[in-house]
Formats: sequence, structure tokens, C-alpha cells
Amino acid sequence: MIDRDTLLTLIPHQGAMCLWDEVIEWDAQRLRLRTHSHRDPSHPLRSDDRLRALHLCEYGAQAMAVHGGLRARDGGGKAPPGMLVALRGIALHVARIDDLPGDLEGEAEVLIEAEDSQQYAFRIRHAGTLLAEGRAVVMLRQGSDAA
Repeated sequence: MIDRDTLLTLIPHQGAMCLWDEVIEWDAQRLRLRTHSHRDPSHPLRSDDRLRALHLCEYGAQAMAVHGGLRARDGGGKAPPGMLVALRGIALHVARIDDLPGDLEGEAEVLIEAEDSQQYAFRIRHAGTLLAEGRAVVMLRQGSDAA
């Protein structure tokens, strides 16, 4: 299991904006994560005292970033910065998530990758119930301008 402190070394999202608490398991193609951050009353994405299901897309994108960071670390490097450029096939099966009592579990799986981009599928569940699913595309900055 990989803890939150390690996650913070892998992704640009820091403090409360790092939405995941731990990696349950991972390999070169996919990973599974867990969090309880959705219950935090000071969650940075909350508005009107709610955390809407739409924010699960950010959870999915961060799962991709964690996976990329783990893969890069295993290869002896650091993942290049990425920019989310597209969301596709998004299905939200609830309206909000701040009222869910248990942990969220997420999965991300590489679908397509090139030197400068990646496409992942993601799924977020609570107590075995699918909350959100979709695909996300990230463009990666390579080379000396990837600061």
C-alpha cells in the first residue's frame, strides 16, 4: 500500500487538493486508490456546503496523475507535467458525494498512450456502487520546457 505522504511526492496537487489518501494496488496498466476526503467539511472543491458528483472527474484525473507518477518513479524519473484536455463518456450516477459515509475507491486504467499524451478510463465507487465513470485525455509537456 502507498500512503498519502508518498502520493504528495508524485503529483503536483498538494495539501487539501491532493484528493486521494492511498494506493491500494497498481501495475503498469492500472491502479486502485482509496480516500475519505469527500467527507471533509473544508474540502477545497465544496460550494454551498456540498461536494457535487461533477468533482469526481477531478478525482479521476488525479488518479491518472498518481499512476503516471508511480510509473515514472519506477523508471527512475519524474512524470512530466500534464494538462487535462478532454473528458469523454462521463456518466455521473449520483448528484453529490459529501453525504456518503464510507471511503471512495477509484480505478484508473491506461487506454492509449503516446510520448506526449495519455488517455485513461476511470471509475469511482462507494461501497461497491458505481458513482462515476468516464475517460480523460492528458497532454504531457516533454523536454526542457517541462518545468
